Amino acid sequence: MTDVDAVVREAFGCGASVEGRVRLPGGASRETWALDVVTPDGVRHPLILRSGADGGLGAGLAAEAGLIRAAREAGVPVPGVVAAADAYVLMERIEGETIPRRILRDDAFREARPRLAAQCGKALAAIHRMPLSALPQAGAAGAADDPLDQWRAALDMAGEPHPVFELALRRLAAARPERGRRTVVHGDFRNGNLIVGPEGVRAVLDWELAHAGDPLEDLGWLCVKAWRFGSPLPVGGFGSYDDLVTSYEKASGHPVDREALRWWETFGVLKWGVICVVQARRHLTGESRSVELAAIGRRVCENEWDLLAMLEENPLR
Repeated sequence: MTDVDAVVREAFGCGASVEGRVRLPGGASRETWALDVVTPDGVRHPLILRSGADGGLGAGLAAEAGLIRAAREAGVPVPGVVAAADAYVLMERIEGETIPRRILRDDAFREARPRLAAQCGKALAAIHRMPLSALPQAGAAGAADDPLDQWRAALDMAGEPHPVFELALRRLAAARPERGRRTVVHGDFRNGNLIVGPEGVRAVLDWELAHAGDPLEDLGWLCVKAWRFGSPLPVGGFGSYDDLVTSYEKASGHPVDREALRWWETFGVLKWGVICVVQARRHLTGESRSVELAAIGRRVCENEWDLLAMLEENPLR
């Protein structure tokens, strides 16, 4: 566990004190703390400290801090990085809401909701302008040049039959769109990884899975049904495809192929379904006993149902 006081002294000097600290929920391999740091001149700094060992699924914390700095330079709304090392990253604390059901239902965000899809399009365009050199070496090399191979292998490793996922893999392979641009891809841009205020998106969080790839992967992932949280609106539960695409095209200067976007959305549902299988296996095999992992396993059938509905309503061509 990272020594919080030592990190603060390193960043602000020996006279700085931590007057409030709260460990935030979530995260099995990393800890997240909300801190109030007061410097000798009496200035209070609301901060977030993330610490812990790299979980092996994405960039380490020093690399993540580098990504966040590059994102800020590209115009992505992100917290400012105060200090970082291999074991931790200390960032500005941005007030706002991250819980999707509140964002989609609470009166406090009534005026923000119609703006969110367009704001996401603008933020994604900025992400995709980031230089590939901002990625850690492994991410820049490509996090699997063929994403279908990556998730087919993950499903095979689970060692259990899932005919719907097998069908989706075959359909996706047969209808693969032409290779698009190669950019930085956030990897987990969705409702739940955004800080939202009454005016809209304030920050994009969770950069661990950033890699090089097709930028439509990010747009498709944002449209996956799981991230709508019961809303009928296809983009994060708060907007339309037109809202997202029009904003993205205007901000990026690149047209969006709607058929390719549909392919990446379908891929995203498949990917989330396989992740649910893998996470459930961690619980069932005793690797990591967890009610949360077991609950994620119950969502496998939801993704199978969503895939069947998508393939029936709009077959991939």
